[in-house]
Amino acid sequence: MKILIACEESQEVCKAFRALGHEAYSCDTLPCSGGHPEWHIQDDVLKHLRDGWDMMIAHPPCTYMSNAGARFLYPKGKLNEERLKKGLIAKDFFMRLLYSSIPKICVENPLPSSVFCLPKHTQVIQPFEHGHPFKKRTQLWIKGLPELKPSNVIDIKQSTKVSGNWFNKGGKDRQKNRSKTFPGIAKAMAAQWG
Repeated sequence: MKILIACEESQEVCKAFRALGHEAYSCDTLPCSGGHPEWHIQDDVLKHLRDGWDMMIAHPPCTYMSNAGARFLYPKGKLNEERLKKGLIAKDFFMRLLYSSIPKICVENPLPSSVFCLPKHTQVIQPFEHGHPFKKRTQLWIKGLPELKPSNVIDIKQSTKVSGNWFNKGGKDRQKNRSKTFPGIAKAMAAQWG
């Protein structure tokens, strides 16, 4: 299959599909960090939605739509119009990915703020369902694909703060690090949807 991995600079999902013999390409405005620039389209993904893809897995930016950032919409009880505008632009981008003409689509994002009125998600997944000792509720909007089944459920009754790992690392790259796809989830997508 010819697969577009939209808004992915890490190439985690791209590499998982490539490992199974698919023609997968990551696409992001940033250069790739996954080590395979030959499989990366550094450009606006919206320019490439009609390039004959069989499937798209998309990770659109969530900064301005996420429920986690909703408190910034009304700081001190007053609407932050600039943030609302950025959120509406993010919603438009999300919807253009979700409703593109590609036959098989999965768009992932965290819980969005209700103010943006996104369509209802198809399912919720967690990293601990795919071999990682973390909780990070991720919603999937799926078209033309089955729901993603847990591939390696682990018990996470112990702390989810595992020190020295990329997911919990702080600093200026915290947001970028936390937006990367867990390898177990990428492998499950490739195995089940490829």
